[in-house]
Amino acid sequence: MNRYKKRKIINWERSNTSSESINLLSEEPLSIRLQGNSYSVIMRTPGEEIPHAAGFCLGEGIVDHPSEIGSIGFCDNDTNVVTVTLTPEKVEKIPDIIERRSYISQTSCGICGKELIDDLKQKLTPITSTNRINIDKAYSAISNLSDHQELRNKTRASHGAALFDADINFLEVAEDAGRHNAVDKVIGKLFLGEKLKSAKLLILSSRISYELVQKAARAGIPVIIAVSRPTNLAVELADSLNMTLACLSKGDGLKIFCNEKGFEI
Repeated sequence: MNRYKKRKIINWERSNTSSESINLLSEEPLSIRLQGNSYSVIMRTPGEEIPHAAGFCLGEGIVDHPSEIGSIGFCDNDTNVVTVTLTPEKVEKIPDIIERRSYISQTSCGICGKELIDDLKQKLTPITSTNRINIDKAYSAISNLSDHQELRNKTRASHGAALFDADINFLEVAEDAGRHNAVDKVIGKLFLGEKLKSAKLLILSSRISYELVQKAARAGIPVIIAVSRPTNLAVELADSLNMTLACLSKGDGLKIFCNEKGFEI
């Protein structure tokens, strides 16, 4: 499995629009099986699966020493499953932890990004919004995101998520140590106030993972712009849902990864 994938994108700048190919970080689910049972699914960049699983087991309190691991096996034939077996002595000491499930995964050995997207598409409705976001105003919105981040300006440590309407009028903002939490909070504010239908643009201080695309899709938000690049899986999911993804470029503009029709250029 590749740790990154090349993708052709649109590079928009105020003085010029061109196409280019860039590398996007790969994001795939890793299913960790403990004592033959599904224990957790982790989204990660492929590679170093054995040490990843070992570190996970240490962090979860499953093991305290490498000698407590009987074996770690990785199915490397285009699958994403690691099987961890503990020594009998360790199994007797942690029955409650072994029975606990961080996430019940699929039982098949072939879990992959494509299957994840196919599964999500059955639960998510493709965006049908006909609104087109003015790209100059959208660029100004992300360029000035810090104006709305009081917590970041005081701590330099929080992620921010802001929502705007189709005319790039500011609606709401939320901040949190976790980027997923910030998105949940800002969407929740408009959702509880029954104003979520007005939200057409989500601005993020972080990169875009597939989970953030999923959250925006559930909220009916067609356009996401972030400071950092999305993962390849995020682009594939957004593309399948008619959503537009973009991030800041090094120059005075944006890199558009899919559905550039969401912008009025």
